[in-house]
Amino acid sequence: MIVTGIRLFNKDCGKGGEGIDDLPAILNEAIPAASHHIDIELHASQQLAYRYTALIEMMHQDKNADIELRQTVLKEALYNVRQHEAFLCIILSDVITCAQEVEMMQKEFAAEMEQVNNIVKSKTAVPTSLVYPIFIGLSNLWTSFQDEILVLSFLNNLTVSLQQFLETHALIFPEELIVPLLEGLVIKSDEERLLKNADDKVNPADFVKEEWFFPESTINFSQLLLQYHGFCAYTFAVKDGLLIPGNPSIGVLKHKERYYSFNSKEAAYAFAKCPDKYIKMVAEKAKECAELIQLLELHHQFEYLAPYSQFRTKDKHLQQPISKCDTSTQTDTHILPPTIVKNYEWNEWELRRKAIKLANLRQKLTHSMQTNLSHMRRDNCSQVYLLKDSSSQTKRENSSNVPKPQIFLAGLRGGTPPTTHMTKVNLTRAVDET
Repeated sequence: MIVTGIRLFNKDCGKGGEGIDDLPAILNEAIPAASHHIDIELHASQQLAYRYTALIEMMHQDKNADIELRQTVLKEALYNVRQHEAFLCIILSDVITCAQEVEMMQKEFAAEMEQVNNIVKSKTAVPTSLVYPIFIGLSNLWTSFQDEILVLSFLNNLTVSLQQFLETHALIFPEELIVPLLEGLVIKSDEERLLKNADDKVNPADFVKEEWFFPESTINFSQLLLQYHGFCAYTFAVKDGLLIPGNPSIGVLKHKERYYSFNSKEAAYAFAKCPDKYIKMVAEKAKECAELIQLLELHHQFEYLAPYSQFRTKDKHLQQPISKCDTSTQTDTHILPPTIVKNYEWNEWELRRKAIKLANLRQKLTHSMQTNLSHMRRDNCSQVYLLKDSSSQTKRENSSNVPKPQIFLAGLRGGTPPTTHMTKVNLTRAVDET
C-alpha cells in the first residue's frame, strides 16, 4: 500500500508511475457513456409501454374474441416491458450512485495529494510518520477507483443482458402489425397522464374514516411507499390488469398502514368506498400472472406460499442470495521488526550517572600494564543461593482395632458316656473384618 501511494505521488509529480492508468479520467468518460446507454434503453422500453397501454385501453371497449385474445397477449407484453423498465431504473440509480461516489473520491484524492505535496515540497528528508499514512490513504482511494470500475462494468453487462428481452417484442409485435392499430390513437406518456388530472384532487371531507395525504400538507411526501409500485389499484382491478401509473398529487389513501395512489379522482373515490374488495381482486389477478407478484410488490399477500425453511420476515420479503466461496488468510508472526532497545534506561538518575561518566572519560587517558604473573589471570564470577526456611514432616499417626477373642468350650459338664469329650469353638473375627 505504501509503495502504491509513492508511485501515485511520483505519477502526479511527473517523475514516475509509468504503467498506471488514469482511473479517474476513465471513470469520468465511462459513467456518462453508461448513463446515456441506459437512458436509450429506458426510453425504448417506455415507448413500448405507452404503445401497449394505448392499445389495451382501445381494445378494452371491444369484446370481440379475437381482440380479447390479442389483448391478453398485449397485457403480458406490457407486464414484461414494465419489469424491464423497473430493472433499468434500478441500474440507472446505481450508476448515479457510482458517479456520486467517484466525485467524492476524486475530491478526497486531490486533497490527499495536495497535502503530501505540501509536506514533501523542497525537503530532502521527511519523517515517515507524516507521509506514510497519506500514502496509505492514496492507495486505498485508488483501490476504491478500481472497485467502481468493476461495478460500472457489471452494470453495463447487466444492461446488455437485459437488452435481449426488449428485442423479443419486435418479433412478437412487429412494426407492420402495430402501426395500423395505432392509427387514430393518442399515445399518452406517464408524464402526460400525471399532468392531466393533477388539479382534480380528492376532498378529504367526503371520507370520514379514511385518511388522505397530499404533497402540500405532508412532510417527506415523496418518501411514502406506494403500493403496487405506484400503479392505480382501481384501474388494475376493474380493467382486468391494466397498468396505469397513479398520480400522488390527486391524493394518497392510507388503508391498514399502506398507501395507495390513483390515476383519477373517480378511481380514488370508488376504491375508497370498498378498499378490501379491490385489494382482493388485485391478488386474484396476480395469481393468474405470477410475474405481477414481483412487479407490483405483492409479497405481503402471498407470504403463506413460502415454505417454512424460507420464512420471510416482516421487513424483508425477498430472500437475500447466499454467496459462498473458499477463502484463506495468513497472519505474519512479526509484521514489523522488533523495537527492543537493550540499552534503554527508565531511571533518570542512571542516565545522569552515565552522562557524568562520559563527561569524565573525555578528560581521562587509559594505561595498561602487565606482568609475568598477571597475564594468566582472568575474571570469574559465581553465584550462591541464599538460605531459606524450610520444613518437612515424616511422622504420622495411625490406629487399629484388635478383635475381641470369643472362644467357647462345649461338653465340660459331662454326659451319659463315662468319657468326657470337650469341643472348642473359636468365633473370634478376623482382623481385617473389624
